[in-house]
Amino acid sequence: MSLPRHSDPIVAIATAPGRGAVGMVRVSGRGLQQLVLALCGRPLKPREATYTAFLDATGQPIDHGLALYFVAPHSFTGEEVLELQAHGGPVVLQLLLARCLQAAAEHGANGSSRLAHLRVALPGEFSERAFLNDKIDLAQAEAIADLIDASTEAAARSASRSLAGAFSQEIHQLRDALIHLRMLVEATLDFPEEEIDFLQKADAQGQLSRLELSLAKVQARAQQGALLREGIKVVIAGQPNAGKSSLLNALAGAELAIVTAIPGTTRDKVQQTIQVEGVPVHVIDTAGLRESDDEVEKIGIEHAWEAIAQADAVLFLHDLTRFDQAAYRADDAAIAHTIAKKVPRQVPVIEVWNKLDAAAAADLPEGLHLSAKTGLGLDALRQKLLEVAGWQSGSEGVFMARERHVQALHLTQNHLQAAQMHLAAQAQALDLLAEELRLAQNALGEITGEFTSDDLLGVIFSSFCIGK
Repeated sequence: MSLPRHSDPIVAIATAPGRGAVGMVRVSGRGLQQLVLALCGRPLKPREATYTAFLDATGQPIDHGLALYFVAPHSFTGEEVLELQAHGGPVVLQLLLARCLQAAAEHGANGSSRLAHLRVALPGEFSERAFLNDKIDLAQAEAIADLIDASTEAAARSASRSLAGAFSQEIHQLRDALIHLRMLVEATLDFPEEEIDFLQKADAQGQLSRLELSLAKVQARAQQGALLREGIKVVIAGQPNAGKSSLLNALAGAELAIVTAIPGTTRDKVQQTIQVEGVPVHVIDTAGLRESDDEVEKIGIEHAWEAIAQADAVLFLHDLTRFDQAAYRADDAAIAHTIAKKVPRQVPVIEVWNKLDAAAAADLPEGLHLSAKTGLGLDALRQKLLEVAGWQSGSEGVFMARERHVQALHLTQNHLQAAQMHLAAQAQALDLLAEELRLAQNALGEITGEFTSDDLLGVIFSSFCIGK
């Protein structure tokens, strides 16, 4: 697989913007030796760090640092790669980037430009080339971005496992078992009908059942990995002064939202990401739900309902100190009715009763009981959030996965289920059985990039940072 721009040499600053101790400019392409001479004034030994001056067009040093040269295919991209590690000032790095482009356009000893068509890399283009040159597969390439973007330690470790190939290895094992079964079925298509028992003797049914069992295990781990990557969006909803902002502050362990006794203090959404056992939980505090004539508060309430409708879980927060007030219960019932209409059925609505520390000792209503003020009951709430998210505590060896991976595995499962039905029909549906197995293999191939459109590649790699 190759894109039209794949043959161009590329260059970029490969470290984050801003000041730092060290910054890096990276070049990838073919025939970099003349560029190396122009920048460093001498050839470099492959895969050996060399302390040298980085030279401008007059031969004066722009900076001094480490230069590394990698020959193809023994580099990250599979092409020749030059890395210049300089001091991490933005001006220095921009000068080095400009010098690379200038030196590439200059004429060498043979009269031609040293490195024609050198250009600044697009976002993710170095990783894209590593994929296109078979240095990594698509799942590993995505794991690079996931490792950079990881918001929790567990997510970082899972992304590292995927980058090392743990997820890809699981997919390849499924693929190999599927190919073996496909070969068996397609070979049987050439047999006379009276020899259909060949599939039975080869235990095709058992092979397919074991394949489905293995797939289910990979699906479960992929779901966990997707949860680590995406997290869960939790919206706190309820009447004014139920303690929504206090609960957000208590979960976050910081004073993020203003808390007062004045109803309507929270006018718009306040969001904070916390982690529970490594799972990112995006908690959103919203304006108190009530009728209001205040235009600003009305807008905040509209935003609250929008957030509730898009939530993965809703914490419907109640005030235990007002539980015995008929008007309060009536307003809660009206909110519950609206939530039921706006929230999809599969989204859990968790009943949470706050201010346990100030409530009278009486029969408590059903739901979780806590005190945002003292922290009592917060651990039970955290565990409930993990439960509704589908997180399995103590999961070992989880690899990072994305929603597209989960969908591809689900599609594979559907094709294998259809294959089971065709296998039961035997001779009458062997051609359909073979087709379902082929489609299942294609669905698996979409995960690692064996069957991937250029459009999908563009979407995936455009989300990377420049220089990676």
